[in-house]
Amino acid sequence: MCCPSATLTVWTSAWLSGAAAPDDVLDALLAWGEAHEVVAADADSAVALDLPLTGDFPATLVRLLAALRAKNAGSARLVLPVPGDVRGLGGGGPFTAAALRAGEAVVLPGIGFGLVPQAIAEGLMRWHVYKVDLPGAPEYIGLADAEHGLTDAIRDSAGALKALDVARDRPGVRAELSAWLRARPKLSWPAGTSGRSLRVLQRAEEIGGILALAHTDDPGGAVSASAAVLRADALRPLGDAVRIARYAAINEAVRLFTDQAERPQ
Repeated sequence: MCCPSATLTVWTSAWLSGAAAPDDVLDALLAWGEAHEVVAADADSAVALDLPLTGDFPATLVRLLAALRAKNAGSARLVLPVPGDVRGLGGGGPFTAAALRAGEAVVLPGIGFGLVPQAIAEGLMRWHVYKVDLPGAPEYIGLADAEHGLTDAIRDSAGALKALDVARDRPGVRAELSAWLRARPKLSWPAGTSGRSLRVLQRAEEIGGILALAHTDDPGGAVSASAAVLRADALRPLGDAVRIARYAAINEAVRLFTDQAERPQ
């Protein structure tokens, strides 16, 4: 599914580029929790951004946004790491470990900070800020490549499941998918967000829903433990393609906001 880090990445970048107001950022994040708070995970972040350390009384998102503006943060970038694919994280360390646990993070390459969300309680999200040494230019994944990756992964996974004879019809799956999608957080995006990015996100969300239903149906048509493992292996490339499509769509939307802000008026 799309995630809190995706929302913060796009809306913060839009705000920093002048395409949104601070209240717009806060309103968009309500989809992920009624309250959001911020703490520094290390002393460098606490000093540089004037934030309380973990364990102290947390700061508000407004205070973080003000600090990012004061530091001329530029724009944010989404990372969606999994074991074996930690692109954009800048190596090991506490930030990488936290991002892997969450499966998501926001990086601010212009100033060398990363943010990882943590659901503390129902309706409460805490953002941990880390000082990090980020790599140079991230690997660029175009939307066309991401879309092709989704199409190829659907075909390959379907073929693999059929060959393994572990696919089975599931009556009412369309109604289940519609219900799953309706239950997802209702997200909003800044005016001017790339229409193509939004289309790729929507397709990734739909395929993500299909995957979620497939996982609830484990082991599917598999009749042995080894067949169930093969079924999971056949579905894994589809999950990777969904993750990469979201990564590409969000970061392309950010790139366009940043480019617009840098054009001479």
